[in-house]
Amino acid sequence: MANITAAVIANRNKKHFLGVPAPLGYVAGVGRGATGFTTRSDIGPARDANDVSDDRHAPPASKRKKKDEEEEEDEDLNDSNYDEFSGYSGSLFSKDPYDKDDEEADAIYDSIDKRMDEKRKEYRDRRLREDLERYRQERPKIQQQFSDLKRSLATVTAEEWSNIPEVGDSRNRKQRNPRAEKFTPLPDSVLVHNLGGETTSAINPSSGLASMVPGVATPGMLTPTGDLDLRKIGQARNTLMNVKLSQVSDSVTGQTVVDPKGYLTDLQSMIPTYGGDINDIKKARLLLKSVRETNPNHPPAWIASARLEEVTGKVQIARNLIMRGCEMNPQSEDLWLEAARLQPIETAKAVIAQAARHIPTSVRIWIKAADLEMEVKAKRRVYRKALEHIPNSVRLWKAAVELENPDDARILLSRAVECCNTSVELWLALARLETYDNARKVLNKARENIPTDRQIWTTAAKLEEANNNIHMVEKIIDRSLTSLAANGVEINREHWFQEAIEAEKSGAVRCCQAIIKAVIGIGVEEEDRKQTWMDDAEYCAKENAFECARAVYAHALQIFPSKKSIWLRAAYFEKNHGARESLEALLQKAVAHCPKSEVLWLMGAKSKWLAGDVPAARGILSLAFKANPNSEDIWLAAVKLESENSEYERARRLLAKARGSAPTPRVMMKSARLEWALDRLSDALRLLDEAVEVFPEFSKLWMMKGQIEYQQKRIEEASQTYNQGIKKCPSSVPLWLLSANLEENRGALTKSRSILERGRLRNPKTPKLWLEAIRVELRAGLKEIAGTMMARALQECPNSGELWAEAIFMESKPSRKTKSVDALKRCEHDPHVLLAVSKLFWSEHKFSKCRDWFNRTVKIDPDLGDAWTYFYKFELLHGSEIQQKEVLERCIAAEPKHGEVWCTVSKNIKNWCFKTPDVLKAAIKELAIPI
Repeated sequence: MANITAAVIANRNKKHFLGVPAPLGYVAGVGRGATGFTTRSDIGPARDANDVSDDRHAPPASKRKKKDEEEEEDEDLNDSNYDEFSGYSGSLFSKDPYDKDDEEADAIYDSIDKRMDEKRKEYRDRRLREDLERYRQERPKIQQQFSDLKRSLATVTAEEWSNIPEVGDSRNRKQRNPRAEKFTPLPDSVLVHNLGGETTSAINPSSGLASMVPGVATPGMLTPTGDLDLRKIGQARNTLMNVKLSQVSDSVTGQTVVDPKGYLTDLQSMIPTYGGDINDIKKARLLLKSVRETNPNHPPAWIASARLEEVTGKVQIARNLIMRGCEMNPQSEDLWLEAARLQPIETAKAVIAQAARHIPTSVRIWIKAADLEMEVKAKRRVYRKALEHIPNSVRLWKAAVELENPDDARILLSRAVECCNTSVELWLALARLETYDNARKVLNKARENIPTDRQIWTTAAKLEEANNNIHMVEKIIDRSLTSLAANGVEINREHWFQEAIEAEKSGAVRCCQAIIKAVIGIGVEEEDRKQTWMDDAEYCAKENAFECARAVYAHALQIFPSKKSIWLRAAYFEKNHGARESLEALLQKAVAHCPKSEVLWLMGAKSKWLAGDVPAARGILSLAFKANPNSEDIWLAAVKLESENSEYERARRLLAKARGSAPTPRVMMKSARLEWALDRLSDALRLLDEAVEVFPEFSKLWMMKGQIEYQQKRIEEASQTYNQGIKKCPSSVPLWLLSANLEENRGALTKSRSILERGRLRNPKTPKLWLEAIRVELRAGLKEIAGTMMARALQECPNSGELWAEAIFMESKPSRKTKSVDALKRCEHDPHVLLAVSKLFWSEHKFSKCRDWFNRTVKIDPDLGDAWTYFYKFELLHGSEIQQKEVLERCIAAEPKHGEVWCTVSKNIKNWCFKTPDVLKAAIKELAIPI
């Protein structure tokens, strides 16, 4: 029993393959890698050459190849290729078996990489195109470089073309091949008439003329036997031509039905206008078709499909698509409108009529139907039909009213406000067409129906003002604010200010003033009132609403009557935008409230003086003296008034009184200048000696004293005066310049350089001292030293426009443009650099650019007299009379005071009575045309 049990257990544990023959190709140990291998000492492989290879567990050929490559790469996985940061350069797992999981993972990663690549494809393609375009712009093809020369070949005549020699041959084609034979096809007339003058209808193939006819006897080719009948050839040709013509001819009248213009138009319409990739179009078609089939009730899909076909030039397909879309979605007005757009006018009318039957309440469809009609009568008929279906459409009522005459429009509007009683525009339009009494009734009804709209109230105020009921305007505006606030409407200052501006532009001045007065204080804190109101006035002035600005200033002055700054702003506003009478009236009120303000007194006196009323100006100044005794500005204004009117003795007496009561440096300077101008040099020097003792730090006194002494040829004393002035006023740059110029004029060039060097040490980074030192070297003919000094000057003062302007014209002509570019980079908005660039364009005869740059210069700095001088001289030489007059008027309005050439003329004591036009015309003579 025990043996039986052991046998059963042994059979159970026995493997099923034991005793079974080995399968074909089986090699023991190959599953666990225990196969034979070959060494150098072996003669052959471990396996028998006749053994069948076992490929059951081997990967596919592609995987084996990949595995072999990875095994080759394993050679790189050694210590020499190891990096602490990035590791081995090869794959650490290349020796592992490649199974189905690896293959599936690789497929997944490949699909992800492909998807990510598709996402970035559009950006990458666009980037590639941009780089390519930029590359083409930077490095154009030779074909592009010679494109202009190719276009010019169109003007080459046939004779010139034939005379062009071949490459490497200087001789002409005719000279190169003089014996070349030329063959010219003969016409039928020559073939018909033989050399003897006899007429024949055939050609003998053996004759020489036969070789000239195609298909006739030619050596080496089959030749028809017999003669050629030329008449039959001509008849056949005529018959063929008649057949072709009859295909395009009218069978009734015999006239051609081909319209050349229409034919070309049709050809043009057949050319697809889309320039993109055809594959993109196919993809878009496929996608849109899928959308249409998935959701046929989606109108945008039909519209997009139709527009795609339209873009690609297939208009008829687009029309068919959109009509199918309309059948599927008859309630979509977008589809019907798109269908009407794609169809011709007559067909579009039928489409819109069908749309109106399906959607009779669509405003857009009725408006499109009216637009398709050409006659006004038909349009009216359409709109009236539309209003029967949609009586509450404001848009339809407005469109219908615009087509009517005033009487019919009033009737229509009376009906419109009944149907649309909440439309402000319709109520206001009706009020404008009615008489005064009826308009008041209309506006009252409008206020009842729409109690929350401010336009109705402002229109009522304008109506009262237009009918001279001025007292009602302010009442209506006040009542409007109360009513709107009671109905819960927020009073917005900005909106009401805009209403005031619109009222002024429509001519309702009282209405705009009433609005400003009513709303100016709403929502403004007490401490912010002044600044807020000044900002409001500036805003109104920018919007050219001058009456609104006046109303703001009037209210501000009523609240703050003693604020000098508000009076000044109001006065300047009247000076710039108002009349002289309004300015003088305002200034009278201003000096009454602010008698201590000297500026207001002086503005009033100047206004009277400019108007030619000198006694009134004197009266204002006398009142100013009483209010401001010992005021320097008023004393000097009175002196200027008398001297400008040639009352020199009165001016001297006034200055004497001023020196006694208010001996200031300016009073002393003006006293000495008046004596100097009247050629009383001894009195002028006496006054200056007294003045420099009392005011030694006022540099202009030293300058005037030195100039008078130089005028008297007392060179040494003038030099001493300048030296004393420099010691007392070392920071006065004009004193250093006058002293250096004096020494240069004496011939002491070294001393002049020394003075300028000392001046630069005492006043570092002063462009004018550097500029004068450079010009001293240029006047001495030392251009190299001047260039070196200019380089040093630009290092110390890199942002000085005066130095850059001088540096531009120190360069040679070819280098000036480059220098000007550098100057503009450093000093883009400096008037001296802009003036130098203007002169540069002038020297290059680029007059249009020159004028533009002159305008930029005077706009940036209107106080620079040199810019106006060059500009006016340019217009005198190259401009019209209108342009010359315009520049002169702008210069007078700007009243420039600075500029090198300008000050040379205006500060000259001989020109002390010159006005701005006189200085401008005198300065022109000092200029040279830029070369």
